[in-house]
Amino acid sequence: MTSGSPETNKGQPGIGQAALFGLCPRCGEKTMFDGVLAFSGKCSSCGLDYSRFNVGDGPAALVTLVVGTITVGLAIWLQLSVEPPWWVHALLWIPLTFALVIGLLRITKAGLLASEYGNDAREAGRRKL
Repeated sequence: MTSGSPETNKGQPGIGQAALFGLCPRCGEKTMFDGVLAFSGKCSSCGLDYSRFNVGDGPAALVTLVVGTITVGLAIWLQLSVEPPWWVHALLWIPLTFALVIGLLRITKAGLLASEYGNDAREAGRRKL
């Protein structure tokens, strides 16, 4: 942000708070998400246009690697330790994987959007208006 910007740091959450709670990075209201994983078009409180931020596929790739590592590691450990029947693996790992992917994807998407806002990031070739 430049010194002539009307935006100030007052009321702005940190990246961690915005990511965990889906808070608008400008005003701190809980308006970032319109659904479980879908961003709102804009903040209903301060009018920040969320569509100008492009988080892309970075969060999905990160979450896939992290959740895959955790799930496979735990499944291998359980198999070698207890040798449960196959249905125990299905009963444990399918819901756990689903919950971790949804939860972590929401947090990483929100964190990346808040980071882009905080760093005043833009797509290449776009000038600041």
